[in-house]
Amino acid sequence: MFLTPRQPREKARPRARGPVGRARLIESPLGVRVLGTVLALTTIWAGGATYYLVFHDEVLARFVSQQSTMQYGYEARIAALKLELERTSLDQATARDELAARLADLSRRQKTLESRQGTLSALAGDTLGRRLPEATVEDEPVTAAERRPVGTAKPFPIPDPPDQPLGLRGARESARHTGIMVASLEQRLDGLAEAQSRIVAGIGARADRTAQRLRGLFARVGLDPTRFAPRPEPGVGGPLVPLGDDPFGVAAAQAQRAVAEAAGLRRLAEALPLRRPILGEASVSSTFGARLDPFTRGYALHTGLDLRAETGEPARTTAAGRVTLAEYRGGYGNMVEVDHGHGLATRYAHLSAYDVTPGQWVAAGAIVGRVGSTGRSTGSHLHYETRIDGEPVDPQRFLRLADALDPISSATP
Repeated sequence: MFLTPRQPREKARPRARGPVGRARLIESPLGVRVLGTVLALTTIWAGGATYYLVFHDEVLARFVSQQSTMQYGYEARIAALKLELERTSLDQATARDELAARLADLSRRQKTLESRQGTLSALAGDTLGRRLPEATVEDEPVTAAERRPVGTAKPFPIPDPPDQPLGLRGARESARHTGIMVASLEQRLDGLAEAQSRIVAGIGARADRTAQRLRGLFARVGLDPTRFAPRPEPGVGGPLVPLGDDPFGVAAAQAQRAVAEAAGLRRLAEALPLRRPILGEASVSSTFGARLDPFTRGYALHTGLDLRAETGEPARTTAAGRVTLAEYRGGYGNMVEVDHGHGLATRYAHLSAYDVTPGQWVAAGAIVGRVGSTGRSTGSHLHYETRIDGEPVDPQRFLRLADALDPISSATP
């Protein structure tokens, strides 16, 4: 680049004014740019203002719609949560009412089982007199909040409400745990009820078997048990109260009748002259019935049983009763007669001595006299008779059952 000598500066000319000056400014590049920028800004402002004026309502409506949609969504969620909470509260209240009803039913069943146990104890005595195990929730693991003072403990205590409110999941878990405990108690009480039913059925069955054996015993000795039935007591009566259709109650009533019948027959059997008048195995020298009379050598009725025994050996009563005779009676010699009631009587003859007096009450096995040979006798022995309504019967009919009575008497109905 070559430098030229500086030319002398011309004197500044005055700036042109008016249209001519503006035209020159516009024609310059800087002016064009400034003018374009102003026009662009003006156009943008005008467009924005026009858009705002034209679309203002639509944008506002869209914004309001979005806000309304969000609000409705929140309100719907809140309403759903409230509904679920109310439904949960209702379910919990229903569950509590149902649980209270189940616990009340368990308490009632517990009292019923205890009452039944008393019936079983009365039927079977001390053998079944043990108290039922308490079926309470104390057998299950409990928390400290579930424990109550001993003085206010309930048969089936309901767990106390927690100090802090439970969440939905916690409430469901608590209800589930309580339901499991109640179901366990119900199952245990069902088992106890079934066991009681089996026991009362067994008692009734054993009593029926015992009564049947005792009725057979009376049949073998030729006696009707109804003759020993007590007379109805005067002035007895009252309203009829049915037992209902409770299976246990019906079974218990049947068992009570069977036990009472067996006990009554046992008492009657023990009052029969079934014991031996002489201890040990005394041999029979003469049986009951027709025989050759030792004195006349002709056939005659022997009204008793002759048992060989030494003089002075004790003669014992074969059943409890009251002494009606203790005197010398012709061919019987010294004789003792004992009245056992219901038309039954026994005689002990040919005694060498008496050990009782008329009117005296004697127990079974008591000594009534001593063996001898008084009266119409050929030697020392005991003449033993049994009589029903004054008529002599074969004593062997009773003595053969002496061994059979022991197992029956010892059986528990």
